[in-house]
Formats: sequence, C-alpha cells, structure tokens
Amino acid sequence: MLKTAIGRLRLIGWLEGLSFLILLLIAMPLKYWADIPEVVTIVGGLHGGLFVLYLLAVLHVTIKHRWSILKFLAACVASVLPFGPFVVDRKLLRD
Repeated sequence: MLKTAIGRLRLIGWLEGLSFLILLLIAMPLKYWADIPEVVTIVGGLHGGLFVLYLLAVLHVTIKHRWSILKFLAACVASVLPFGPFVVDRKLLRD
C-alpha cells in the first residue's frame, strides 16, 4: 500500500479522517463536558499534522496521475468535512 502514491494517499486519508472524528466526537466533548482540554491539544496537533500530510499526498497524486483541477479541489474540500477522506478513498477504489 505504501509503495504507490495512491496507496499513501489512501492510508493518510484514513488516518486523517479518523483523527478528525476522534477530535470531534471524543476530544471536544472531553474538553467541554469533562473539563479536560489537554486531549484537544494532543489530538488537535496530531490531526493538524495529518491534515498537512493529506494535502501533500493529494498534491503528489495530482501531479503524478495528472488529476484535473476539479478532482484536486474536491479531494481538498473533502479533507475539511467529516467522513470526507473516506468518501475520497471509496472513489479511489472505484477508479
């Protein structure tokens, strides 16, 4: 999976999507309901790093596989939506 640009994008997309869901569904409630803001600091930092890696992976795949600008922008927009990277992964599997 890590030998191809698409494989790396899929892996990073899963990790980024999962970190976003953990941030929204676990870390944020712990911050506001249990008064444990440190969880958001840790998970938020990890998510931020994975977000940057995801965008770099999308750029790499765009260049290597000559994606259209529309496909590139759709993958970038998906990165800021919950479950977005999972939708991109499913689309990559179909193609």
